[in-house]
Amino acid sequence: MIIALRTFSLLLLLVVVTLVMLPFQLIGLAFDLKLRRVLPRYWHKVACFVIGVKVRVHGVPERRRPLMLAANHASWVDILALSSIADVAFIAKMEVAEWPIFGTLAKLQKSVFIRREDKRSSGEQASEIAGRMAGGEIVVLFPEGTTSDGNRVLPIKSSLFGAAALALPKSPDGVVYIQPVAIAYTGFHGMPMGRYHRPILSWPGDVTLGPHLMGIMRTMALEIDICFGEPIEYRASTNRKQVALQVETEIRRMLTEKLTGRVLG
Repeated sequence: MIIALRTFSLLLLLVVVTLVMLPFQLIGLAFDLKLRRVLPRYWHKVACFVIGVKVRVHGVPERRRPLMLAANHASWVDILALSSIADVAFIAKMEVAEWPIFGTLAKLQKSVFIRREDKRSSGEQASEIAGRMAGGEIVVLFPEGTTSDGNRVLPIKSSLFGAAALALPKSPDGVVYIQPVAIAYTGFHGMPMGRYHRPILSWPGDVTLGPHLMGIMRTMALEIDICFGEPIEYRASTNRKQVALQVETEIRRMLTEKLTGRVLG
């Protein structure tokens, strides 16, 4: 009963904060104000508190622009954690726009929805991403193309870096910065999180959202380490596949170090 009351109280807090922030976010979206980029960070901080997510940050986002963050992806909790520490916009598959709750939140954060299988619209989508980056926004890409079990990094798709190439002409220095980011689930109720618990955090499409979300909230004690690696300079002469390999190698190194507690050479 006590846990249920606590959960209800925290959810009520999130609802109140959402109702207070929503009008300002809608105004920011309508007039493309800087406010629309900043408010989501504070909402996600509250959401992390409500769910019981503690985020530890290692390193900092690159200050130079245009900037794309390339991160591994294990759960929708990744988005909460990363959004709570930086003003970012996400690149998401079109299906996310139709998801309950998360689709609405993604739209309010002005995520870029892409159809990877639609070659005809891929150019327009990449151009929108490039324009957002050129305008100073930090765009987040999950280049694995899907979610993993949190214990490993899946092969990275080099084609997803096409937007970086399109942003080059809009960069004053002819450089787009791609920064590898590792998101590691490391703690569970104050104890190191093992291989068994990490897959529980993922949300397969065939699992009902409500029970899954309540299960996460009952956990109320997740620790996440977010590591920012050294940015990679993407230039006109850059080989996209080579960049993908660099990004994958760096994410895997940072993730492995945090999950195992061992520093790799």
